[in-house]
Amino acid sequence: MSDGPNSLGEYLRARRALVTPEQAGIPQLGTRRVPGLRREEVAMLAGISADYYLRLEQGRDRGPSTQVLESLARVLRLDAAGLDYLLGLAQGQSRRPRRRERRREVVPENILALLDTITFPGFVESRYFDILAANPLAAILSPRFVVGRNRVRDFFLEPAEQDFYSDWENSARGIIAGFRTSVGSDLDDPRFVEIVGELSLASDLFRTLWARQDVVRRGGTTMTVHHPEAGALTLYREKLPIPGTAGQVLALWHAPAASPAAEKLALLASYALSVRDPASDPDSEPAQAAPIRRTADSGRPDA
Repeated sequence: MSDGPNSLGEYLRARRALVTPEQAGIPQLGTRRVPGLRREEVAMLAGISADYYLRLEQGRDRGPSTQVLESLARVLRLDAAGLDYLLGLAQGQSRRPRRRERRREVVPENILALLDTITFPGFVESRYFDILAANPLAAILSPRFVVGRNRVRDFFLEPAEQDFYSDWENSARGIIAGFRTSVGSDLDDPRFVEIVGELSLASDLFRTLWARQDVVRRGGTTMTVHHPEAGALTLYREKLPIPGTAGQVLALWHAPAASPAAEKLALLASYALSVRDPASDPDSEPAQAAPIRRTADSGRPDA
């Protein structure tokens, strides 16, 4: 068996365990000892030999063709994001290990300037979901949307997250799938290993969902969150890739014009501005205001 992580084989095993014989069109005969499909069933449906598929799962063959991977993706009922992830794992395993160097995450100046001007919550997160920069309204929407926090860690270790998200369990599946997609095939990256190791020890739910190896394309969605003062807010959440960075995205939370959520966001924005500039309110106490933008300087590793 080849040395090094066998991320491709682990992904194939996890995904075939989630496909039922009925879904694959295989009749149920007798008692099955394994969940999902057997190895030989996957091989048969994909049009490859059982021995070759076994070598893929065991990591003894790390150079499958795109055609083979596409056939396996069809059998394992992978969507477009799953196929992209599968292809990325195969490509990553075929590369020789490279020496990793620690370097600082730098948020582009134009993105920092944009955070200065927008009037709704916004922050920049790294490929590991570390928050690198944020505007004051982000912190008012959630006190965990601030520089230095990690959104995956907070999601599973901070009890307040269960009150913040209206559909917390479904959101848990989404954040794990998005995290796995964001990191891609760099599963030996130190920051990735640190986060997954901590959460695997601390959270039963994280371990259960992580073992499924779900992936999803990062993008826009609609979410309902609960603010302690503003109440329920149904917001659009966008995730926009930042060109020229190592996987950074700009996360924006906004609402349809003239909607109740937009009105509530406007009130929160007014409060954020008053905190930023207490001189605008002659009756206010001297403020301990945060700057409109905040950037990270943690020196964490970046792939």
